[in-house]
Amino acid sequence: MHSDRTQVAIIGAGPAGLLLQQLLRLGGVESIVLERQTRAHVEARVRAGVLEPGTVALLEKAGVADRLHREGLTHDGVELAVDGRRFRIDLRDLTGAGVTVYGQTEITHDLFAAADAHLSPVVYEAEHVLLHDLDGERPYVTWQKHGVDHRIDCDHVAGCDGQHGAARAALPTGVTRLYERHGSAAWLGVLADVPPCAAELIYAESARGFALASMRSPTRSRYYLQVDAHETLEDWPEARFWEELARRLGPDAAAHLTPDYALERSIVPLRSHVIEPMQWGRLFLAGDAAHVVPPTGAKGLNLAAADVGLLAEALIAQHKHGDGALLAAYSGQALARAWKAVRFSWWFTDLTHRTAGADPFDGRLQRAELDQLRTSRAAQTLFAENYVGRF
Repeated sequence: MHSDRTQVAIIGAGPAGLLLQQLLRLGGVESIVLERQTRAHVEARVRAGVLEPGTVALLEKAGVADRLHREGLTHDGVELAVDGRRFRIDLRDLTGAGVTVYGQTEITHDLFAAADAHLSPVVYEAEHVLLHDLDGERPYVTWQKHGVDHRIDCDHVAGCDGQHGAARAALPTGVTRLYERHGSAAWLGVLADVPPCAAELIYAESARGFALASMRSPTRSRYYLQVDAHETLEDWPEARFWEELARRLGPDAAAHLTPDYALERSIVPLRSHVIEPMQWGRLFLAGDAAHVVPPTGAKGLNLAAADVGLLAEALIAQHKHGDGALLAAYSGQALARAWKAVRFSWWFTDLTHRTAGADPFDGRLQRAELDQLRTSRAAQTLFAENYVGRF
């Protein structure tokens, strides 16, 4: 067996794991990242693209924001459409901040480039990853690669490998509690190399269901439709998708749509789970390993970044100064933010989606709340604070 030693073993080479490694390196703490997929697979993942100011600031702190500032799109507001009639919420006027549109794929590229430049150890195609002795003083991680057994001895383990990863699997029964909610709908997403149909995001509510017009760049668009949770990509040929999108967005936005071949299509269920606590022994969970939120509020990647910011600071305090107070407080601080993001994400989902089984009374309440959001500066301020991450 090949053995190694580090201070922090990081499981998962997505944005959370790579960002944590970069922040720890800058703080003088050693780490090794283990990833079960190939590097090409990780870099090709298409995920979120709306970044809160706090996430941008953390990427700046990590030294990986240069390309983001050159190529990212700053949005000072968002639009909502009700049966095609649009109104705008001015985020900057209401909060003093906007959001940045910059795809998770691009963030991953930037973090990989930083890891390469500093020779930060990242192991790809690590199979059969197992975490051991997490409740003791000498945890370690074992895995296999190309049939060879490996082991890392470490002081702490950071689980950044999602809800189905090795970190979650290592939690003994009864030490954590799982809170879950599953919606009756899903999002069908299409990525296409076409100009966006609007300058800012449009969240559309209609009798036919929800739609979202988003983008990744001035020449690449990301569109979503609410579909039933049991539907598949085969149920939605591309021609049907573009026709339905135009109907739900309304005539003004539809006039600027450019239907084209999809680079990527996917279906994402509307669901949530939250693990409490987010730490056990020497294991600390971050990102999707600890919580998943509906995509409506654009909170998934931002929550992962917030977790990583807290965890990096806590691990540096422990390893460089012998101060374990921040590590002890990590779960409570991270969960306080996570639950506020879960609340906002489900509120915004319920506000803009047509729910199976809803009666006409529910529909009238939904329209009344949308009208209040359209006409009340106080309601818009609360929305804007949540959207930019002022929890």
